[in-house]
Amino acid sequence: MTDPRSTRKRDISAEDARQGEIILRRRWQRIVFIAGLASFVLFILFGSLVYANGFLGAGLPGK
Repeated sequence: MTDPRSTRKRDISAEDARQGEIILRRRWQRIVFIAGLASFVLFILFGSLVYANGFLGAGLPGK
């Protein structure tokens, strides 16, 4: 039979739980992380350009 102590979850202090450290050990992990950040920035820039130039309302009646 399994020891019940070995299946218990480890208790983590509140101080340790608040430390938000991103660990990217492999090269592909760093590439995916940076690509995600860059795509988010490009999405925001593209959205602001579309909104500022009025492309969303182009071709709609009454505009």
